[in-house]
Amino acid sequence: MVRDPSRREEPPPPSDVLDVLSDDAAQRIIAALEEPMTASQISEECDIPLSTTYRKLDAMTDADLLNESTEIRRDGQHTTRYAVAFESVTVGLTDDRDLVVEFERPEGGADERLAHLWSQVREET
Repeated sequence: MVRDPSRREEPPPPSDVLDVLSDDAAQRIIAALEEPMTASQISEECDIPLSTTYRKLDAMTDADLLNESTEIRRDGQHTTRYAVAFESVTVGLTDDRDLVVEFERPEGGADERLAHLWSQVREET
């Protein structure tokens, strides 16, 4: 299942985001993701074992820091690619003194807007 932070009903808990951002391997992954990459490519680029890479990617996606997308191939071997889903992360306090995390997201390209529109059409039919 491909996860899209923009469709999430509630933001992740601040502790999840801060835990991931404080992780050295996650920081290396974010730095390496100048363009969408597969888990194998990330593992090789960052010199992180593949099993660890998958755990980090899951945690980062759950924390809304990464987008997942599926690349459809003619041979039927579809692959998941990961991309950074934020331009900045801000941690602040609510009036009740609770931590809150806010993301500044990059403006999606035409293909992302079309994919989002198509998913909305599928939901309505």
